Amino acid sequence: MIPYESTLDVQSPVARERREAMLALVGKLHSLEARAAQASEKSRADFARRGALLPRERVAAVVDPASAFLPLATLAGYLMDDPDPATSIPGGSLIAGIGFVNGVRCLLAATDAGIHAGAMTEAGNMKLMRCQEIALENRLPFIHLVESAGANLRKYRVDKFIRGGGIFYNLARLSAAGIPVITVVHGPSTAGGAYMPGLSDYVVMVRDRARAFLAGPPLLRAATGEIATAEELGGAALHAGTTGLAEYVAEDDRHALALVRDIVANLNWSAAPADPPAFKVPRHDAQELLAVMPTESRKPVDMREVIARVADDSAWMDFKPDYGHATICGHARIYGHVTGFVTNNGPLDPAGSTKAAQFIQLCCQSGVPIVYLQNTTGFIVGRDSEAAGMIKHGSKLIQALANATVPQVTIYCGASYGAGNYGMCGRGFHPRFCFTWPNARTAVMGAEQAAATLEIVAREQAERRARPVDEDALARQKAEIIDTFERQASAWVTSGLLLDDGVIDPRDTRAVLAFVLATCREGDARSTRRIQFGVARF
Repeated sequence: MIPYESTLDVQSPVARERREAMLALVGKLHSLEARAAQASEKSRADFARRGALLPRERVAAVVDPASAFLPLATLAGYLMDDPDPATSIPGGSLIAGIGFVNGVRCLLAATDAGIHAGAMTEAGNMKLMRCQEIALENRLPFIHLVESAGANLRKYRVDKFIRGGGIFYNLARLSAAGIPVITVVHGPSTAGGAYMPGLSDYVVMVRDRARAFLAGPPLLRAATGEIATAEELGGAALHAGTTGLAEYVAEDDRHALALVRDIVANLNWSAAPADPPAFKVPRHDAQELLAVMPTESRKPVDMREVIARVADDSAWMDFKPDYGHATICGHARIYGHVTGFVTNNGPLDPAGSTKAAQFIQLCCQSGVPIVYLQNTTGFIVGRDSEAAGMIKHGSKLIQALANATVPQVTIYCGASYGAGNYGMCGRGFHPRFCFTWPNARTAVMGAEQAAATLEIVAREQAERRARPVDEDALARQKAEIIDTFERQASAWVTSGLLLDDGVIDPRDTRAVLAFVLATCREGDARSTRRIQFGVARF
């Protein structure tokens, strides 16, 4: 493979403008992530009185010191429950990510009880289920640190309740798939939350603080008139000595997390390889990724400039470079491992779709994972492209990526419009992992195009009915449509809705790709001992 010769002038006024715009967006990302931590920090005094660690301290205590940790869905729930951008707290009251425990790569999820007592939210439930899916697909031991007051009854909705059952379904599937589920109950685990330890393989409960019951004292009294203390109903002593729900009782949070580390050490689970193969770092600085993407998604950009700052030695082997020019396919290496790339220098056309479909199949033939770098306005339209079989050739691409047998990872780098989102392995096509740059825009079409389309329809309807066009009404309609599309297109909104696994700093793209590709590689190579049912508690 030959190192790519970059033509990006990082000192040009255009590059400087792009860099400043991207830095502002990255700053907003870090500010939003800090907002959740700061909200949790406000509960420090209360946690200290109970001798408890804050949720982020719990995560830090269980993972290996100074080891890599990939946060997941840090913006989950942003603008969902609270539509005010100035006050909405992202994260879904759940801290989640992939990290190492005694050298074993694990999926960790910790209830952020520092925020609203860890009350479960719709975003938190969605995030937890996504974490469970990642653990299942990549064969990662699942560690759950629980302290939750249960569902927020003030915001009860029946659809949330029904969908939330997927959490327990996934726990059963993890255990049956031979993937250990380890739960620490740090505090309350109430109502449906009680089934979290009930469906776990290993349970650690903290003495005098852990509680697990289907009905807490207030509900029990309201429903039956019976009066009992929380400890009598579901304390650690009861569940360790009488019900058998808990295997271990810890004296405090640190003891509980030390027990988790011991449990993982005794799983006989192979640790992650210590070192990757030898590789060369990119020749082009990752800092320059800040200056690659234009602030206006309509402006063209050569996406090879991104690959050159992500791939080992900036080396690249272009697949069919003289065919389907607008669709870029080829091979590179990430931390020494061969990786296929598919990206866009324009709309997906018949030749580009055919080219990408063939490349995906070749990667499946040789077992090479594929990274999609999305920056597309969608599939090309027009009489010529329709006559050239755009629907047929686009369908071939969809068939290929939907049925690919290798790990697929998607990064939203810029535009993600129309069916191009699908044709480049968007969230609906279940890539193993999916991350977004903060400048990315996602929509069924551009806001102006949507408004213009409906204006044309309205004018044609008026003409057919021989009625005058209400220009004021059309102007209001246009403004409303543009606002609706623009408001939903940003990375902050899509990530808040969990349409990705997190927003990342473009400069971290290589490290993130290396981490998730290693996660996929280890998971695919691991054999688990599947059983028909999850491990039952006796």
